[in-house]
This record gives sequence, C-alpha cells and structure tokens, in this order.
Amino acid sequence: MNNSMISAMVSMNGIQRKLDVIADNIANLDTVGYKQKDTTFEDTLTSVMQQPKDFKQQGRFSQLGYTTGFGVRTGDVFRDVSQGPLEQTNQPMDLAIEGEGMFAVEAGGRRAYTREGAFHFVPDPGVPGSMVLVNNQGYFVLNDKNQHIRVSDKAKVAIDPQGKVLVDRGGAITTAGTLKVLKPLREDELQQMDGNLFVVPASLNENQVFEVPAAGGLPKDTSIRSGYLEQSNVDYMGQITDMMQMQRAYQLAARAIASSDTMMSLANNMRG
Repeated sequence: MNNSMISAMVSMNGIQRKLDVIADNIANLDTVGYKQKDTTFEDTLTSVMQQPKDFKQQGRFSQLGYTTGFGVRTGDVFRDVSQGPLEQTNQPMDLAIEGEGMFAVEAGGRRAYTREGAFHFVPDPGVPGSMVLVNNQGYFVLNDKNQHIRVSDKAKVAIDPQGKVLVDRGGAITTAGTLKVLKPLREDELQQMDGNLFVVPASLNENQVFEVPAAGGLPKDTSIRSGYLEQSNVDYMGQITDMMQMQRAYQLAARAIASSDTMMSLANNMRG
C-alpha cells in the first residue's frame, strides 16, 4: 500500500470522527444546558525526507528535503462552556445558572453534574407526606450537604438567586437547604454520561475538579434564575458550515484512495 493511500485512509478516519462530533451537536440543538463540542486536527507521523545533493540547483533558496506524513487525525474533543441563552418558562422550579457552575444530582448511586436545571418535585415514597426535588430524568437534586432536598407536600417552595430553597408553611418562611452548585476548574477531566450529565473520574476527587465554596452557597459571580432554562449554546449555522467542509474533505480523501488504487492497477498490469 503506497503513502497516498495510507494518508487518505487515515484522514478519512479523522474526518469521520469530526463529522460524528458535528452530528452530536446538531442532535442536541434543543437540549437544555448542552455545551457544544469541537475537535482539532493534527499531523500523523510527519517527517522530513532528505533529497540528493543534485537537487541543489542554481536559483534554489529552500533547504534540501521535503515534509511527508501519513494524513491527519483528530485531537482531543473539547467543550465550549460559554453561557447559552436563557429562555423564560415561568415555572418556578426551572432553574438556570448565570455564570460558571453546575448543579449536583445523584444519578444511579453516584454523584453527577449538569447545567440542565429542569427540576420538579415528586412525592417521596420513603417519607409519607413529603416531596423531593428531582431533575427531568428522575435523579435526586442535591443540596450543599450532599443530601436530597425534601419538603412537605403542603408547602410552597421557591428558589432565591443565592440557591436557597425557601419554604412557605402558612406564612412562616424557612430554608430547606441550599442547592449544590460547583464551579468546574478542569472541565476537560469530567467524563460525560447519558442525559447531559458529567461525573468525576475514579482517579480524581471532587475537590480536584471543582472549586468548592468554603461555607456552602454559590461560587463567586454566580446566581440562580428561577423560571428560566439555559438553552444549548450550539451555533447551528456554524455546524452546518463545518459539516459541508468536512464532507468535501471526505470526498477528496476518497478520490485519493480511488486514484491510488487505479495507479497500482496500472503498475500491476504493466508488470504482467
């Protein structure tokens, strides 16, 4: 197999991975709190091939040698963590984070983090006469003490901008805890789960990935907007443009393989 065929094949694999990332972004265009993903390309096994001294002719100013490689591959996939637009829903338990931070939930017995704040209260089967706060997948939302947020099923509940859960019991306002919101310091270390959730890898602990407020509460310059949801920050037109560019690049690489195959067939026929 010649170098041109190897380079084209390696490049097609990298382009396909980029197309998969674009498809994931477009599929999550309407996913609440979704963060756009992107990736970069880098050379594969690039080296400089030396040329004979006879190539050093009069009038040549460049050095002897030429760069050769075996195509390109995709680098690490990274996320754009910029704030998405806020959409008003007028539902008091729909919460959006203004600034940096992620909600903490209990997903399948392990702690997970998300920007998606579509929460609601459901009856708590373990404690009659009470209800507990969950997200749209049924996972428990956690407070700053890593506990479930539980209130009486007769109470009226509101969330203030500092993330405090305010409970009205017949005119008496009490606090049922504070939402756990942590600011990620190393977003690239978080592992993505299904449902727009992220978890800390087993090799790290929470304090190594997040900035944990000393006295609970919210991170600096962060607040909660009740009655709003943060929409996806995916740039639809940008993704369509990238997809068209990648499709053209894929077609070019496919033609390079076809051309290499044709040249090899010609060489084999000439030998015969």
